[in-house]
Amino acid sequence: MFTSFHAMIPSDAELASQALIEEGNYRFPSFSASDAVTLGLSLRKRFRASSRHSKGKGLVISIQTIAGHTLFACTVGDLGHPAGVGDVSLNSWTSVDSMVEVVRQTGHSSYYVEKSMSAMGKSAKQLGIQGDYIIHGGAFPIWLDNAHCCPIAVVACYSGSSQEDHHLVVTTVRDYLHKINKSEGARMSTSSALGTEMHAPLPSVPIRESTVSSYQRVEVRQFISE
Repeated sequence: MFTSFHAMIPSDAELASQALIEEGNYRFPSFSASDAVTLGLSLRKRFRASSRHSKGKGLVISIQTIAGHTLFACTVGDLGHPAGVGDVSLNSWTSVDSMVEVVRQTGHSSYYVEKSMSAMGKSAKQLGIQGDYIIHGGAFPIWLDNAHCCPIAVVACYSGSSQEDHHLVVTTVRDYLHKINKSEGARMSTSSALGTEMHAPLPSVPIRESTVSSYQRVEVRQFISE
């Protein structure tokens, strides 16, 4: 029974491989400041609806360009609340900035880096990460479909749980991309339908010879700009 239970738990190498697949699957056609705000608010809404938040967990969210410009930043919870509800620790922002820097240096999610280090038994320095950074899941690279040199931005959140923070970011990115693709598909379908209607042949209108002589016939040409 215990053997079967342990067999169900994925290894660090398997978790790292899954994180790498997620990076390849969840890429954006474009990414603007407006996208960052919508994505950040989606993260906030999803966390506030979670059992972790109802149990008093807090969260910090940061979305930055790869150059370091802040596009979105938000705290979910209170710092030093008398009842301790939704508390955010004093080092939460330091932690999330550290995780973002790991993504900048590696081009990979901080969760992938964390699990890869564990699977290979190597330190951050051995993997070429310069500096004393917190290796903790929750920071995810924003890649564009047509840009393969480096991520364009980083979305990150920190609540203290590496796996849950990573899962929160990845599922929110996944659902946001699904919404974008669905909207784009609907727009393309509408454009296609309009194009078909515009290119449909004009109905033939018979000309009565009794009222219009042959030299009075007018040839009608319709120009449709593509």
